[in-house]
Amino acid sequence: MAGLVAGVDVGGTFTDLVIFDPVSGRVTLAKTPTTPDNQAIGVLNAFDTAETDLAGVGLIVHGTTTTTNAVLERNLCRTGLVTTAGFRDVLELGRRTRPQPYGMTGRFTPVIPRDLRLEVPERMDAQGRVVTPLDEAALHTALQALLAQGCESLVIHFLHSYANPAHELRALEIAQTIWPNPHVTAGHRLLSESREYERGVTAALNAAVQPLLGRYLSRLSQDLVRRGYGADLLVMNGNGGMVSAAHVAEEAVKTVMSGPASGVIAACHTGRRAGIENLITYDMGGTSTDVALIRGARPPVSHEIEVEYAMPVHVPMVDVRTVGAGGGSIARVDAAGLLRVGPESAGSDPGPVCYGRGGQRVTISDANLILGRLPADRFGRAAAAARQAMQDQIATPLGLTIEAAAEAVLRIANTHMAGAIRMVSISMGADPRDFALFAFGGAGPLHAADLARELAIPRVLIPARPGITNALGCTVADLRHDFVRTINRPLDQVDLDQVHQLWAEQEARGRALIAAERVALTGTRAEFTAEMQFIGQTHLLRVPLPHGRPSREDLQQRFEAAYHARFRVDLPSIRANLVNIGCSVIGTRPELDLSLLIDPAGRGPLSAARIGERAVRFEGRPHITPVYRREALPLDARLAGPAVIEQMDTTTLLPPGDLLQGDAIGNLVLTIGGAA
Repeated sequence: MAGLVAGVDVGGTFTDLVIFDPVSGRVTLAKTPTTPDNQAIGVLNAFDTAETDLAGVGLIVHGTTTTTNAVLERNLCRTGLVTTAGFRDVLELGRRTRPQPYGMTGRFTPVIPRDLRLEVPERMDAQGRVVTPLDEAALHTALQALLAQGCESLVIHFLHSYANPAHELRALEIAQTIWPNPHVTAGHRLLSESREYERGVTAALNAAVQPLLGRYLSRLSQDLVRRGYGADLLVMNGNGGMVSAAHVAEEAVKTVMSGPASGVIAACHTGRRAGIENLITYDMGGTSTDVALIRGARPPVSHEIEVEYAMPVHVPMVDVRTVGAGGGSIARVDAAGLLRVGPESAGSDPGPVCYGRGGQRVTISDANLILGRLPADRFGRAAAAARQAMQDQIATPLGLTIEAAAEAVLRIANTHMAGAIRMVSISMGADPRDFALFAFGGAGPLHAADLARELAIPRVLIPARPGITNALGCTVADLRHDFVRTINRPLDQVDLDQVHQLWAEQEARGRALIAAERVALTGTRAEFTAEMQFIGQTHLLRVPLPHGRPSREDLQQRFEAAYHARFRVDLPSIRANLVNIGCSVIGTRPELDLSLLIDPAGRGPLSAARIGERAVRFEGRPHITPVYRREALPLDARLAGPAVIEQMDTTTLLPPGDLLQGDAIGNLVLTIGGAA
């Protein structure tokens, strides 16, 4: 790899680009509106804005919301399923939960409708023994029927294929001779785990988004090549790693939630460099807010994430929780006279009222503008329109002043976001006071101090470029491949030699895949895990292991220690069960100098960074507040609130009583109550 390194992330509102020049140290940034109908246009627009010659770019890493949006909006390709006779309704029966915990209402739409789920005679038992041979004639008939109904993708999902995939492999072989495109997913190849429902939904989602992702990446790759790009295009996965665009569509479902994952990777990287390794990430963009919990500068990867109700995606993904509160979230007074904020968003088109692009409904961004947290002079006549919208839609119905209505909007939004942070911390047994809040996204630093105060989080870490942190995560992410295999045996009955062999095979496969990529690496490592439970329990605990040849006693001790750390309970009389074994193979890339994200040449004394002052409301009272330009702040800047720090990609708010301190790599560290 030689040349510039570019990271580009497509969000719900903006497409962000960061480009590092490893030779000169120059960093180029761009932020352009996302183009939902064809995200490739927004990506190319970002390179145009950055005035970058793609012939000089040596690596592009791309985070895309193509599959995430398709899944959440149910904008899926027509997909057919072939499954074991008697099990066509597994995807619909699920776990017999309900969309609404109370009452008799609620809707659920399966990923694949019932008329496209067909059965063929075949059966394996849980030990992988053939009970009923595969009826190949019935399989041919089913495939032709699905093609006749216009299916573009196919899922082959047989009972207990994780134990013996012979029938799925034979069905795959037959399907590849009949199906007119490569969009055929065999469930065991994507996820070799027990639990037919979770494996089936994951495989179904993979097939349903494969054509979408394949077409998008093909189109983008061709456009990049036409503009002179000659290297590989890498795509972020939801596990925080990246893979070549040439292969990513084969396992398309692994790109779900890749955008939020890249932000968590950037937070791990930044926190490690800053010496603050325990973080709660808080990414507030234009459409939603994503939060995650980081311990020891390591991303929280989970195999059991449910994207939405009855939609489990059981491939390794960074554990990120999302709420519908972003800068563009719409505020309204409902029929009961209650103030609501989100989840509906104005997005980037038409956007908030203050954008002046035709938006008519008041948003969180409009509230921040009215309270002086954003500069009114930058919005021209749209600032007055935002005040009028707040008056008509919120203030008058609630009998409040415009400013009080704006504060109420922010209070409701902050409550939603604080709830998401509690979900990844307190509900998981973690004390927020033991963490720092890593605030990023275009709107995160505006709300971070208020959230930290509400949750008793003592410090806030704001990176050099909060608004393009997800794109930064693409540039610092490593190559990563994850593998999981079901064992599902009591630990005292497991054949450890076989388990060690499986781990060795997983590691070898991962190293081979990484070696095939044309990316400069500083090394490759393997991380091993075991998913275990006490016999009779349902939920699993993921136990990290130091190597791929643990003894039986070591597995038992590590599981009991993990169980006690999570639940503070010892169960010495109950046997442990080894359910799944996993291996993650990671190819580490060269470090990039984060201190270059803000040009050192632009820095000067604190007095030179001050560009004015304005009235900003805090707790119902206006404060004359100094305004600083972030790019001109000295690295060792020290400020007591109130203050506003503005930069190209975000605005940071320092409330009265809080203290701001710069660090050596350009971060800002806010100490809540530190100025008192």
